Formats: sequence, structure tokens, C-alpha cells
Amino acid sequence: MSLSVRQILAHQGYAFPKLLTYRIFMVLSYQMMMVAIGWHIYEITHDPWSLGLIGLAEVIPYMGSALFAGHAVDHYFSRRGFAVVSALFLSVNAGLLVLIAQHHPQHTEWWIYATVALTGFARALISPSYNTLFALIIPRASIAKASGTGSSMFQIGLIVGPAIGGLLIGFADKSIAYGLSAILALAAAVAATTLRVQEHHNHEPMNVFASIGEGLRFVRRTQVVLGAQLLDMFAVLFGGTVAMLPAFVHDVYQMGPEGLGVLRAAPALGAIVTGLWLAKHPIHEHSGRWLLLAVAGFGVCMIAFGLCNTYWLAIVILAISGMMDAVSVILRQTILQLATPDNMRGRVSAINGIFIGSSNELGAFESGLTARLMGLVPSVIFGGCMTIAVVGVTAIKAPKLRDLHLSHLH
Repeated sequence: MSLSVRQILAHQGYAFPKLLTYRIFMVLSYQMMMVAIGWHIYEITHDPWSLGLIGLAEVIPYMGSALFAGHAVDHYFSRRGFAVVSALFLSVNAGLLVLIAQHHPQHTEWWIYATVALTGFARALISPSYNTLFALIIPRASIAKASGTGSSMFQIGLIVGPAIGGLLIGFADKSIAYGLSAILALAAAVAATTLRVQEHHNHEPMNVFASIGEGLRFVRRTQVVLGAQLLDMFAVLFGGTVAMLPAFVHDVYQMGPEGLGVLRAAPALGAIVTGLWLAKHPIHEHSGRWLLLAVAGFGVCMIAFGLCNTYWLAIVILAISGMMDAVSVILRQTILQLATPDNMRGRVSAINGIFIGSSNELGAFESGLTARLMGLVPSVIFGGCMTIAVVGVTAIKAPKLRDLHLSHLH
């Protein structure tokens, strides 16, 4: 029986709100840090290529450690413990950025890239620990509704984090933004310690590489999971416009960091509205088709953004792109939760993180590279066209995903 949103929040001694508190603090910390890093790097170099390198610096350590992190979450320690560790790691990293911003070492940009690499290791633990805790807390029949609520809270962090980061950079200093990021990550660690949940570990000993291989085989053999992951990976890879926003704000709209914060927040605003709607009206029927349409709509928005030279219209376009992205993210998360066995959630979540999470950073790198080769605006239009092409290929190659109804997975 599916619970109401209010019942989900009160379930197991309000465990879900505590988990959401952890997540939103982590999102606020990370987003504030990254918007400050983007502005900091572009302020030094004035080169879109340098913005792309931010993504590359994070994705290499992330991809190198994510599968091992997923294995660890499934077999060792505790999911809550890994959540605490990842938050503390992010807090220390933000503290290092405070020192860099205050002391301006030689080759500052490379010191910043080094801290971004450390962030990649922290992120490798966040997704497996959060997703396994989510599945332990939420009843199976209520996962679609809870995903909508969780996505809305996540998107609130995406709005508030960049906005506060931009305002702090504009009216105070980058080190203040980095410092607040450190404090928020520390608060996330505290929130995770208050979470009380009965965890069921896979205590059967297994070689780490055999364990990772088991997770990879499951994903490869489950078309709805693999298709959804590949769809989102390539869509985000080619639609990485957010990484180029500092260049648009600086060169096209000729505004300061405050304008960057608003543009970074616009997609999240659209996603919040959509997430709240889907929390009450989950898409159980024709879910695969809605997923494909949402990703295609995201690609159309990227093309429109590339062609737009009006700041306020760009905000509207990015908000609509956030609505499309929210449908995609919520449906993909629900598919992942419903189709994955309990004893493999850490590994499958880590694999999903490589598909989806790393594609954000690779997308940033791809956007920086194509911006250098094609120019800023043509690179964004190219990315939107490629996203639409990916949807067409997925619709043909993954019929089980195209014809999926979530109600069949319950």
C-alpha cells in the first residue's frame, strides 16, 4: 500500500526528513563550492577551456573510486557511517579552498583543480550511501512519491547553493563562500549521525573484483536499468551547458557573479515545481515514453538557450529545462530503486553514479572542448542536437525501456 507524502515523512521516526536534511546540506555545500570554483577559475584564466578542466579534474578520481565505494557500502561498515565520512571529507576540502583563496599560491588554478579532484573521491561515497539508506527507509510501494519529494529537496539545494554562492562572491569574498560550504558539509555529517535505521549487510565474503563484476553483470542484463542510465549519461554529456554559464554571464550577458547565481538556480526552480507535482501525481503508466520525451525536451531547451541573447529569457528557458530534467531524474531514480535487489544497491548505485554523475563532469569537459573548437554558442546548439539524437537511438535500441510502465515493477 502506497503511503501519503505526510506518512512517508513520519515513517520510522521521521527517518526520511533526517536523510533529506543530510542530502540538502551536502547539495548546498557542493553547489556553493562549485559555483565559487567556476567563477574563481574563470576570473584567473578568462578561458572556457579552463571551466571544462574542472569537470575533468573531478571525474577522473570519481570514476576511479566509485565501483570500490559501491562494494564497500554493500559489504562493510555502515551506510550511515559512509555518509558521515563523505560529508567530513567535503568539509575538509572546502577548508582547503579557503586557504587557497586567502593566500593566492603560485599557479593558483592548479591548486584549485587538485581540490576538485579530492571532491571526486568524496562524491564516490555519497550516492551509494544515500540510495541504500533511501531504500531501507521508504516502503517499496511509496518509492515513486518519495523520489519526487527527495528530488524537490535536492533541487532546492541546487537553487539556494549557487544563489548564495554568487551573492557571497559578489558582495563579500570567495573565501567566505568556501568557508560556508565547509560549515554546511560539517552540518550534513551531524545530520547523518542522527539517523537511526536497521541496516542489513551482505556479510557473505566476496572478492572485491568479483563483487564489482556481479554488479556490472546485473546492470548489463537489465535493459530498463542500462537503457535509462545510458540515456541520461549521453544526454547530460552533450547537454552540459551549466559548465559554460560563467562564460555566458561574463561574455554574452556582461553581468557579474550575481547573474551567474540566478542562472545556475533557474533549472532547479523548474525542477522543484515538477518534483512537487510528481510527488503527488507519480507517473506509473507509459513511464518509459515520458522519460524519452523529457530528455528530448531538455535537448530542445539547450538549443533555445544557445540561440538566446536575452538574460531574462535565458532564465525562463533554463527553468523549463529543469522541468524536463526533473521528470527524467525522478523516473530514472524510481526505476533504479524498484529494479535493484537489496543486496546490490551500493554497487548498482555506484555504477549509476559513473553513468550519470561522471557525465556531468565529462559533459563540462566536452562543453569546454567544443566551445574552444566551435565557439561558445555553436557548442551549446551542437550539444542540444546530439541530446535529441541520443533519445532517438535509445527509443529504437531499448524497447523494454520505451514501453516501460512503473506499475509493472512494483
